[in-house]
Parts: sequence; C-alpha cells; structure tokens
Amino acid sequence: MRRKTALASQAVFLCALLATGCQNKGGGDTVRIGVITSLTGSLAAFGEAHKNGYAIARDEINAKGGLLGKKVELDIYDDQSKPDQAVQGVSKLVDQDHVTIILGSYSSENTKAILPAVTQRQIPLIMPTATADNVMESKSPWVFRICAGANDYARTTIAFLKDAGAPKTMAIIYENTNFGQSNMKSMTAAAKQAGIDLVAVESYEAKSPDYKAVLQRVKKANPEVIYFCSYLLDATTLMRQAREMDLNPKYYTSAGTGFAAAEFPTEKGAGKNAEYTFSVSQWLAEAKWAGSKEFDAEYFKRFNSHPAYHAMEAYSALRVAAQAISDAKSAESDKIRDAIKNLNMDMTPFGPIRFDAIGQNQHPVLITQVQGGKYRVVYPAEAADSKAIIPAPRWSQR
Repeated sequence: MRRKTALASQAVFLCALLATGCQNKGGGDTVRIGVITSLTGSLAAFGEAHKNGYAIARDEINAKGGLLGKKVELDIYDDQSKPDQAVQGVSKLVDQDHVTIILGSYSSENTKAILPAVTQRQIPLIMPTATADNVMESKSPWVFRICAGANDYARTTIAFLKDAGAPKTMAIIYENTNFGQSNMKSMTAAAKQAGIDLVAVESYEAKSPDYKAVLQRVKKANPEVIYFCSYLLDATTLMRQAREMDLNPKYYTSAGTGFAAAEFPTEKGAGKNAEYTFSVSQWLAEAKWAGSKEFDAEYFKRFNSHPAYHAMEAYSALRVAAQAISDAKSAESDKIRDAIKNLNMDMTPFGPIRFDAIGQNQHPVLITQVQGGKYRVVYPAEAADSKAIIPAPRWSQR
C-alpha cells in the first residue's frame, strides 16, 4: 500500500514538472498549439504576416468558447529564417513544451528541414505557406499542406500566358534555395511542355546586393517573359535594378512570395517599380470566398495594412487545426492527425479545404497584376476583377 501511495505521489510530482504536457492531455485551462515561423532574419516580413493571421484566428476561436472547453494559446517559436533553428523549434515545442500539433514554418527551406523531426516525434504538421513540392515527397502521414505548390503555380502561369497572347520565349531567374529551385524546375517543365523556349535560366544567391550580372545576361537573351522565384528583399532589388538596366520584357511574372507580399507594391518594397508585375496568388480580399472581405477588414483594423495571402494561409492553418481538435474531441496527436485526414470544410475564407491521400489540400491559384499600387485579380476570368495590362510599358514610357 505504501509503495502504491509513493508511486502515485511520484506521478503527481512528474505531472507538476511537466505541466505544459499535462495541460494538453486534459489538464489545465488552455490548449497549446505550436507555431514555427520567421519573426527575425530575412523572412521576418512574412513571419509577421503569419503571426498576425494566427492572432486573428486564435481570438475568433476563443471568442466562441475555445477548444475542448479551454482557451487556445499559441506557443510561437522564431526560427530566425534559418533551417537549423526551425529544427530546434520542433525539439523545443515538442520535447519541452509538449505541444501535440505544429503549424509552420514559413519558407520551403525551413519547412523541409523540420519534416524528419515531426515525423519521428509523430506530431501533426500543417504547412501554411511552403510551396516547394518536395516538402510533400516524404508522404509522411503526419504532414499536411494547405497551400498550392510550385507545379500549380507553373501550370496556372502557363495557362494565363496562353490566354494572354501565347509568348514564345521565357527566362527564369530564381533564388538558389529549396523554394527557388523547386519553382524553377516546375516552370522549366511546364514551359517546355507548352512549347515556350527557355532562352535563359539564371540562379542567384539570396540577399545579394547586386543582380546586375544576372539581369544583363537575361537582357541579352531578350525573352518575352521573365519568371522570378524570389523572396521580398530580392524581388525589391531585382525590380529596381531591372529599371536601372532598362530591361523590358512584355511580361514580368513570378512564383508569388516576394512579388506577392503585401509590402511589395508599397514604399516598403519595390514601390512604383512593382507596377505591371504579374504574380501567382492564393488569396485576395476580393476572392469570392465567404469571409475573405471580413478577414481583410479585421486585419486592417488591427494592423493598419491590408494582408497578402501569407496571413490568410496562417489564419486558415489554425482554423484547420482547431476544427480537427474539435472533431477529434481530443488534444492527442494521433487523434488530431486522423481528424485532419477526414476533414471536409466546404467553405472557408480560403476556399474549400480537404486533404488528399498524401495530405495535400487542392487549392486554386489566382494570377494578379499590380495596377496603381494594388494587386488586381486578372486570371482566371471567373475570378478576375480587372483586365491585364499587356505588354508592360517600357520603363522610359512610365
């Protein structure tokens, strides 16, 4: 009897030491959800958008009673825009904080880095923004992606170009990271299949202060289309230097990301140099999905700026996690995973959300163009609110 009492006391003591884990498994007054994103470093603008989107979703969930009768709390880890730090984030959130689901990271590079760690620990991971399709190659049963991927970006861009005038030549300029490489490979295959001649394929190192050598080679090749795979700082510099070098393709197109960031068409980004650029996009406030305009209005009310799709993807990732926990009636990882697999959210501000056999949500892609300092949907026709301006005016005529 004394031994049983001693063991029970030890169990109580251990649970007190691991209070966070015990809370997630039924005790305490919060449900903690782990988040990995980039709040500092070169990707901080995107991480801030993530943080803001998560905050809106958390507050909405808590205003409606929370989950499992408890308030939702976000345990946010800053990966500093570095893959190795993202991996440390998994260890911290799971092994120390005992969360039972993780949302993140921002970049494809960081997200790919954490896949082995979450799979080994058998923790569900919901990816809000990583577009490199190789993040889905592991086919791990613990991995789910809300956003569309690089192949979807390339296919939609090619379909738009065919409808817009069927250009014959293209150059690809890509950042030498997992994101850039994946999008370059996807567009290379899609362009060749469409009969578009790739006259230049140029890589560059991220955050370089000068891309003029790359741009000069592209200018010499004289493509009708340039397809950029770039983050925000790079996109801003590339467009400024394209103007300085008088580089004038008919179409400036891109794999989203830097060219689709809320800051890109403003003075915080490329400003007037962003005009007439095309980008793939996964969401705009004008998208015809219930709740889109309301999310935009709430975001502007809180943060005095209009969101790009990165904030919406984070918002949606948390709403998916919340729905799965609610459906599972549990904060246990395996039960949450099974609930995500069976999820069927017919209509959200991000469109319908359901996952296929490998954990991929089938999300539609839009094409936008910066017109008058704002993103306008120009493709597909049923979603468009503006007509595309083609060709882009020469720099000397702007």
